[in-house]
Amino acid sequence: MTVTVADKRAAFRELHQAGCFVLPNPFDVGTAKMLQHLGFKAIASTSAGFAWSIGKADTKVELDEVLAHLTAICAAVDIPVNADFEGGFADAPEGVAANVTRAIATGVAGLSIEDSTGDKADPLYEHGLAVARIRAARQAIDASGGDVLLTGRCEAFLWGRPDLGLVTERLVAYAEAGADCLYAPGIKTIEEISAVVRAVAPKPVNLLIGASGLSLAEASGLGVRRISVGGSLARMAWTGFMRAAKEMAEQGTFTELQGGYPGGELNKIFG
Repeated sequence: MTVTVADKRAAFRELHQAGCFVLPNPFDVGTAKMLQHLGFKAIASTSAGFAWSIGKADTKVELDEVLAHLTAICAAVDIPVNADFEGGFADAPEGVAANVTRAIATGVAGLSIEDSTGDKADPLYEHGLAVARIRAARQAIDASGGDVLLTGRCEAFLWGRPDLGLVTERLVAYAEAGADCLYAPGIKTIEEISAVVRAVAPKPVNLLIGASGLSLAEASGLGVRRISVGGSLARMAWTGFMRAAKEMAEQGTFTELQGGYPGGELNKIFG
């Protein structure tokens, strides 16, 4: 049976209705297909993981590169794909809306818009502009049919501003502007997570587990609806690669290669 884009989007929304699910982050088509094979119900792209896979630093990837990446992943799997769409690749709300419209055309079931500027001296968009950018993304989604799930992200903790009051204020405003799911990467403690969940209830919250260390069961108990891992899977892949490559380069030996995943098993999975 053919799974349509509409089917994926409906399934993604249903996942957000109750319980807590893991939304792992592949960084290319192969890892996306592997995560589907392992039984995950949905996946999310990672800006960092994808950037490293094409030899770039995080946030240095061009919009067209991201759109091609999303198109390829969405076409490769039958499960929903959520897009890490960074800051929408524009400052002005009008630009965010135009780019979100292009992202929707790739077949994604959801996408996130963050409020970081990339400027260490002034890391977050002014509150009113940040809200307007979420509202513009919402309007672009609604104009396309309204079935793509929008996540509003507050990046304060990642940019050296661990102000929980600021974060919850912004996330509530993003929810009121039309975000379906809220996300504050970098929150770690039970108190921080619980405060965010309470602030935006009943809307679902995404938790970055790479920063918290909680288990699925523990996060679920706090009211978290979905868990992502950002670039962590990509970093794990790079760990194995670098160990083996550095051994060859520095010692001229090849012992690390003995720990590689069997090629025959990979061929069976992808065959």
